[in-house]
Amino acid sequence: MSEHVTCKELVDFLDDYLEDRLEPPVRRRFEEHLDACPPCRVYLDGYRDTVRLTRSLCDDTDAGPPAAMPETLIRAILDSRRRS
Repeated sequence: MSEHVTCKELVDFLDDYLEDRLEPPVRRRFEEHLDACPPCRVYLDGYRDTVRLTRSLCDDTDAGPPAAMPETLIRAILDSRRRS
């Protein structure tokens, strides 16, 4: 990773950032980028909202997924829960 975090690097490592799995110097560079890049701050907020909403869908384990939910999304959610 370069001295300065690019927008692509931020997106690639966003989950590690949110889960506090980045080393302090790397985390500091991410936060410097966020301070200087409004589009990445907006993306981060949307990502957080998506994660929160997706996790809330899994709160009721007895309820099945909505009929219109794509199978690929269901698999991605289940894979994510297995990794947690």
